[in-house]
Amino acid sequence: MSRILFRAEQVTKAFPGTLALDHVDFDAYAGSVNILVGENGAGKSTLMKILAGAERPTEGRLLLEGELVSFTTPSEAMARGIGIIYQELDLCPNMSVAENLFLGHEHTRNGCIDRKRQAQIARRIVTHLKHDIDPDCLVGDLRVSEQQIVAIAKALRHDIRVLIMDEPTSSLSSQEVRTLFELMGDLKARGVAIIYISHRLEELLEIGDHITVLRDGRVAAHAEMSEIDMPWILHQMLGETRVDVPHHGNAARVEPLLTVDDLSYPRTESGVSVDHVSFEVKSGEIVGLFGLMGAGRTELLECLMGLHPEACGKVTLAGETLDDRLGLDQRIARGMMLIPEDRQAAGIVQTMTLGENITLANLDRYQRMGWLPRNFGAEDVAAAIEKLAIKAGSPTQMITTLSGGNQQKAIIGKALLTRPRLLLMDEPGRGIDVKAKAEVFTIMNRVAAEGMGILFVSSEMKEIVALADRTLVMSRGRITAELTRGTYDETDLMLNAVGLRVAI
Repeated sequence: MSRILFRAEQVTKAFPGTLALDHVDFDAYAGSVNILVGENGAGKSTLMKILAGAERPTEGRLLLEGELVSFTTPSEAMARGIGIIYQELDLCPNMSVAENLFLGHEHTRNGCIDRKRQAQIARRIVTHLKHDIDPDCLVGDLRVSEQQIVAIAKALRHDIRVLIMDEPTSSLSSQEVRTLFELMGDLKARGVAIIYISHRLEELLEIGDHITVLRDGRVAAHAEMSEIDMPWILHQMLGETRVDVPHHGNAARVEPLLTVDDLSYPRTESGVSVDHVSFEVKSGEIVGLFGLMGAGRTELLECLMGLHPEACGKVTLAGETLDDRLGLDQRIARGMMLIPEDRQAAGIVQTMTLGENITLANLDRYQRMGWLPRNFGAEDVAAAIEKLAIKAGSPTQMITTLSGGNQQKAIIGKALLTRPRLLLMDEPGRGIDVKAKAEVFTIMNRVAAEGMGILFVSSEMKEIVALADRTLVMSRGRITAELTRGTYDETDLMLNAVGLRVAI
């Protein structure tokens, strides 16, 4: 067995009213991928923040190669070779790629920052990751998948001994995932201990060497990956909890709710994000949108919401043609709402409470002569929390203290409070655990059965196959296939996504 490089012994973390970790033991082996899994709220992120110096344990101790260590800041942990890549990326969008990589550790020359030198090193690191991202490009101008690569490059700029990766593949394409796994192989060969968190359970069996399962803040199981299988992981994570998601079984109504004719959005001179797309979504229908990274899925949803005024084409919702000049507010008022891909940046306001986030898109409904009364929307918030089974102490709890799955349900609650006819959902299952996904998918089935139309993007083929009544496959901005439930499998999705099969 590999030697233990980093160890947490009897680590406990108590927050006011919550015991996040209860005497947890965790070992990270050198030259190995050490898997950590558990439902959202199981304590994974808290444990990783303690290991990386972002949180202090209430009890317990940390040992690095047998030496007792204590970190008060992430910088102290990084100085000892412990780096972390957070699920919600800790990057500065208003700074360049190179500036982000060297933030707090700038190269200087004659008392000034040596930007040329930083750009050279940044380009070398990014090239090693098999990407050609411009070091001078603003991080805020990059796609989420490219930002993920920058976060990985930022960690690798240091002399890493322990690398913590929290959902690193959640925004990556299949090819980018393969590149990441190759990089992880190189790090293992150098003796780096990789701590890996992911809700894509099929990945774990492929890359993992050791696994620890957390449940309700305690260690439920340890094992060697060679000795376990997928049912074992699910049983240890969920106990006896069932996570089956039955299909809503509601035949879509005949009349089209949304009709899109010849919609185009030219993003650059060299490529097209949305290229003459036409399709329909019926009331009560769940339509999946599948494609590889860069296929134009997110851009399509953004065009439908009026976020790209330069887009052209005809969009009709419930018989009303939406003028190109109608912006976001007007489209929400007409019955269209978007659940964005980037939950932290575009879905919630992190400085607000759960209740404030749920009511945020409906303030006009609650205002009286320009003023918001005390406890406005309290009944609507309480109803949303109960109906969506949001786990929170109270509506006044800060949204950032909730697990990812409960944050996602809060965003859905905000959207449903606008009383939409059509719900656009971009990666609704991204970065949440198995049980939370099942709950979100159950909500989708329920509102579709009530007559709402849903158009949702997912990079997970299993989600598409299980949920969608029909699936539209996109490749290079075009719809390359329209597939009906029960007539296709994951192979068909991938073949159409790469342009090897055309089904329409």
